[in-house]
Amino acid sequence: MSSDYKDLVMGIRESGDFNRLVNTIPYAGFIGMECQKTEDNVVFLLPANKQNIGNPLIPALHGGVMGAFMEMSAAFQLILFMDEPRLPKIIDFSLDYLHAGLLKDTWAACEVCRQGSRVANVAITAWQDDKNAPIAIARAHFRLAETVQD
Repeated sequence: MSSDYKDLVMGIRESGDFNRLVNTIPYAGFIGMECQKTEDNVVFLLPANKQNIGNPLIPALHGGVMGAFMEMSAAFQLILFMDEPRLPKIIDFSLDYLHAGLLKDTWAACEVCRQGSRVANVAITAWQDDKNAPIAIARAHFRLAETVQD
């Protein structure tokens, strides 16, 4: 892993412009994903966008778009808040759809349940109108690449 990656992540952390990281992933940009800083964490936003519809009759978000949004949210959470910039690589992802995701802004919050030296576990919750009424929950396991050397 190059020091360019470390420099990018450290610069993003220092500036607080977390959308710079999101913009490094073309698919995240394609679906319109954003990252917003809160007091001590971040939340991720998938804006209402007609191109993300899977069922035009309801209209409801495509399940694959929801899954990708939640998986990328977990990876970005790890990148932004690990002590050392390391590249997380997905091992396993399990998603439970609780309600249809309507054509509305969709939010995701992540909680790092455990981060070891080689593996991290992250819980992801997605909601639309009410954070206490999630539309989907997921669990992700990531392998953590070796630390970046200067």
